[in-house]
Amino acid sequence: MSGSNDWTGIIKEVGRGAHGARDLPEAEAERLFGAMLDGRVPDLELGAIWMAYRIKGESLGELTGFCRALMARLPGLAAPAGPMPVILPSYNGARRLPNMTPLLALMLARVGVPVLVHGIANAYGRVTTAAIFEALGISPCADSYAASSKLNSDRLAYLPLEVLAPGLSHLMNGRARIGVRSSAHTVAKLLEPFGGKALCVVPVTHPDYVRRMGEFLLAAGTPAVLLRGSEGEPYASPKRMPALQGFSKGEARELVPQGESELPTEGMPEAIDAQSTANWTREVLAGARPVPVPLQQQVKCLSAAARAPS
Repeated sequence: MSGSNDWTGIIKEVGRGAHGARDLPEAEAERLFGAMLDGRVPDLELGAIWMAYRIKGESLGELTGFCRALMARLPGLAAPAGPMPVILPSYNGARRLPNMTPLLALMLARVGVPVLVHGIANAYGRVTTAAIFEALGISPCADSYAASSKLNSDRLAYLPLEVLAPGLSHLMNGRARIGVRSSAHTVAKLLEPFGGKALCVVPVTHPDYVRRMGEFLLAAGTPAVLLRGSEGEPYASPKRMPALQGFSKGEARELVPQGESELPTEGMPEAIDAQSTANWTREVLAGARPVPVPLQQQVKCLSAAARAPS
């Protein structure tokens, strides 16, 4: 899979629109995404493949192949002793309510659950977890060894995607030129460098992706919690508790049902910029501001799941 004709053939398969496109076999999807991660697909063809999958969507086999290609290129991280590490992917940022991914991570770390947060610094005008961590004085880890050390000492590590998966980071940066998200954004939320020994929190935005990600997590068999994230981030919306679905060993069950009514949001900061959110996060951790009820439930759920035998 190296010549222009190879890419043309793939584009013909996956680029015929929502109804005419065909799914690639899993092994071919793995080779394709591996070539994309390694920078071996020319820009023109890469953009065509990007848009084709934006329209078609990834099948279970394709998503499995994409993830296998990514996992083969990740540095391995050793899980610290104690509860399973919880992985929080942060790729959307916030524009309406404060970004609570740092608060969720710090609350889990406080109760002894190791947390790996990975993400990007640029969310196209949204307030990123990286910016809030910087305002809180939490530095990004320079490599996987530093992340492992932080998980053991502080129970919290933030790894930029460009450090954890440079090839995937390069693909994600293509959004600035293409203007929309790609399959890389989907795969990033499934990134797991602990060899199946961590609990992945998988946030989705659209209802269709709840089903699609659920099918993937059932087939993958590794521990995960799926939810409709707040603005696509991995924390429960403070306005209404989303359903939390747990996955492990090919089985799924409801961990927390969806809330039936909207909740009050008193105690929220008036501004949601990084510094204001960091200040509010400190106040919540100090007990000066209330913890949003859905976040309390999510912390309790994830803490229990990380300590469960399976």
